[in-house]
Amino acid sequence: MSELVMTWLRRALWEMVPRDHRATPAALRRRQLVTASFVVLGGIVLGLSLRIEPGSAWFYPATLVLAGVWAVGAFASGPLHLGRIGTGPDGVGRRPVLTPIALGLALAAVFVVGALVVREVPFLDDQVSSVVEHADQGSWPLLVVITAVNGVAEELFFRGAAYAAITRHPVVWTTVAYAVATLATGNVMLAFAALLLGAVVGLERRASGGILAPILTHCTWSLTMLFALPALF
Repeated sequence: MSELVMTWLRRALWEMVPRDHRATPAALRRRQLVTASFVVLGGIVLGLSLRIEPGSAWFYPATLVLAGVWAVGAFASGPLHLGRIGTGPDGVGRRPVLTPIALGLALAAVFVVGALVVREVPFLDDQVSSVVEHADQGSWPLLVVITAVNGVAEELFFRGAAYAAITRHPVVWTTVAYAVATLATGNVMLAFAALLLGAVVGLERRASGGILAPILTHCTWSLTMLFALPALF
């Protein structure tokens, strides 16, 4: 069983599927300029959106604007790829679907266990509770839609545009950029979560060569946490 799990993890997070996504120097420079501009803009919008009072009607349009910033920046930067994972008998990789969903659930389980520890530390408990307040006072159907839309948009940008714009150590730098942008909220726990999530989806991006696996893992994790955290805090 352990050998099967290790093989599964290697294919999901480490073994790189062959691909040819080379860009011309001019296209790479353009992607880098577009990405740098939008990561600053996105960080500002993110910080403003989570400083809105819980229950305010402005919270929903602000978070959708943020998703728009990430998505526009991603598509404006250049072509994006869905990616493939593993190799079948025919030598062709498969679109990653079940594996990234399973990884998202496993990551959420780790965070739930961590939350049991965090809530015993007053400062950290306050940091998480400030985020949960938005769920407690918001419309659940809208929160689900916004959470999913933002998860997709963030992965389009950070594991799509930003990853392709970085020529050396893209997993490390996109993870750091994602955490720094999230730190604009002023919430340490959100930034820490972004760091861990970013590392996992960054490795998925590296292995698969595309954004589909990171999107599915991110959305699975964030939607699970959306329902789990209010029960814990």
